[in-house]
Amino acid sequence: MNGSSLTLRVVSATTLSPSLRHLQLAGADGAPLPPTGAGAHVLLSLPGAGRVHRNAYSLVNAPGSRSRYDIIVRRVAASRGGSAAVHERLKVGDVLQAQWPANLFAPVRGARRHLMIAGGIGITPFLSYLQDAGVRQAGCELHVCCREEERAVFAPWLPADAPVFFYWDADGHRLDTAALLARQPAGTHLSVCGPSELNASVLAAAAAAGWPSAQVHTEHFGSGASGGTAFEAVLHKSGVRVQVAEDESLLDAIERIGVAAPCLCRGGACGVCITPLLDGEAEHRDHFLSPAEQAQFIMPCVSRARGARLVLDL
Repeated sequence: MNGSSLTLRVVSATTLSPSLRHLQLAGADGAPLPPTGAGAHVLLSLPGAGRVHRNAYSLVNAPGSRSRYDIIVRRVAASRGGSAAVHERLKVGDVLQAQWPANLFAPVRGARRHLMIAGGIGITPFLSYLQDAGVRQAGCELHVCCREEERAVFAPWLPADAPVFFYWDADGHRLDTAALLARQPAGTHLSVCGPSELNASVLAAAAAAGWPSAQVHTEHFGSGASGGTAFEAVLHKSGVRVQVAEDESLLDAIERIGVAAPCLCRGGACGVCITPLLDGEAEHRDHFLSPAEQAQFIMPCVSRARGARLVLDL
């Protein structure tokens, strides 16, 4: 351990399904790891073809664990390199650099009850929620929308008495979000994690049912960080220009040419990568900036240009 960085060793790598892999990571020097809380994630530096990919993954081990960090990674078909590295190249004994765990999705401790809705790999932060004594004591339910064949994959991380319900795309097995929200007792806090489409539909249903925004908490997976028209980014302070390809994020392009840029979640939620926008029109895809702030700033981890060029104060 050194400051905010960690050196981790892969101690176990297990294929859970054709698209899911479980890694166990321990301190390379054998020392105890920094403790974590429910909902925490770790940012890994993963070797790629000619560059290093930095991806954040939720920790699925019990809160407070210091002997190892457990993550479950889905292989993304259009991977920019991170999930491909985990599935195709990492093996037991490999050493990785990482940042200390951070937590942008901790349980709300004042909640009288916790209602959790997950989509696909969005179940991962909730696996640690279900191992949190405070969450269990308050009362909780986890509702998971996933592929039918993946219902049993997460069983090793689900306490035997945990109230967990699975849904999949078949008649009689789809989640009725409105009905679920309608039967919740007062004081319930709603936490949602999954693809943008699922999150948006659940949040819309909560708003329509009159849930106060203070009782709704969300984390995004598959935020659409890449994908769009190629453009040029001019880094004013660094004096360099970089072409951002159609299939890479602005942050990935900046890192590709060796320019250091602050980042943490890489999903447009934490605000760490906020960068002043000096010229050009941005296509904002974050979940952090207010409309007034979007006129002056951009979050390079997820946002892009609407035109041919952006000028950043970086």
